[in-house]
Amino acid sequence: MDKFRMLFQHFQSSSESVMNGICLLLAVVTVKLYSSFDFNCPCLARYNALYGLGLLLAPPLALFLCGLLANRQSVVMVEEWRRPAGHRRKDPGIIRYMCSSVLQRALAAPLVWILLALLDGKCFVCAFSNSVDPEKFLDFANMTPSQVQLFLAKVPCKEDELVRNSPARKAVSRYLRCLSQAIGWSVTLLLIIAAFLARCLRPCFDQTVFLQRRYWSNYVDLEQKLFDETCCEHARDFAHRCVLHFFASMQSELQARGLRWDNAGRSPEPPAVPEPPEVLDSGSGKAHLRAISSREQVDRLLSTWYSSKPPLDLAASPGLCGGGLSHRAPTFSLGTRLSQHTDV
Repeated sequence: MDKFRMLFQHFQSSSESVMNGICLLLAVVTVKLYSSFDFNCPCLARYNALYGLGLLLAPPLALFLCGLLANRQSVVMVEEWRRPAGHRRKDPGIIRYMCSSVLQRALAAPLVWILLALLDGKCFVCAFSNSVDPEKFLDFANMTPSQVQLFLAKVPCKEDELVRNSPARKAVSRYLRCLSQAIGWSVTLLLIIAAFLARCLRPCFDQTVFLQRRYWSNYVDLEQKLFDETCCEHARDFAHRCVLHFFASMQSELQARGLRWDNAGRSPEPPAVPEPPEVLDSGSGKAHLRAISSREQVDRLLSTWYSSKPPLDLAASPGLCGGGLSHRAPTFSLGTRLSQHTDV
């Protein structure tokens, strides 16, 4: 269990590993989908090309969109592109790097589908059977143009009575299948050569800009994750404190009305004296969270974060830039004694 937890934390902290895993998973799912897909060409002159090209291009488009949706960096990239500059300037190089990374991972599954379809040849034969030049085949010499078009439309359907056991159908199907496989292997070879050149030639160039783009793209992603985690932590702590304040105020109201008596009929217990917030926050490590203790402060904080992010300068003042938020410990109007178990 501990090994599984460590592995999960590694993948959770490494967005690149997660995206590579999702990319591989989509590629495997693509192969499985194509192998289990039942291809049936309509064998109609008007619909062959539409059906064949649709199966060749529509599933890759759907897989490409799934790759974009599964990649968290696509949302981070759009947010970084659309956000106001504020106190932190926007670097177009980071956006380009993130866009390139997102597209490379999202295009893996569509390319696998297209290559499988081209190497298999069924979609290509269905889409382009009507586009074959009849003059390349001697068996069409005795047919009229309408008969030729009808025959070519029936080429993908080898069980049809018109083309069953016909040498012309086998010749046309073999010609289109060979052409489809030639295109598929050519595309595969070009992709391998492009990947090889990119891998071999990248060390020949200056790596400074590449390292900077990679560092800051990872920073933007991790910064947003940490901000969301901190917001969840503060929301939980804030909700816990609000609930305690509610029950403490109800207890004080009951005591003020004399409704809480012990079994001996003695007077109610005096209301508890609240401890100063500084004492509560000392040692808890959450003074930076508890300092934001009202809805107006939280709304102003969230608005400041997205409209005017602070500059990337650790030597600057720790206060929010232009946010106007006070980090002084808050004062509470309700008399309550917060428990030390409010650290959540």
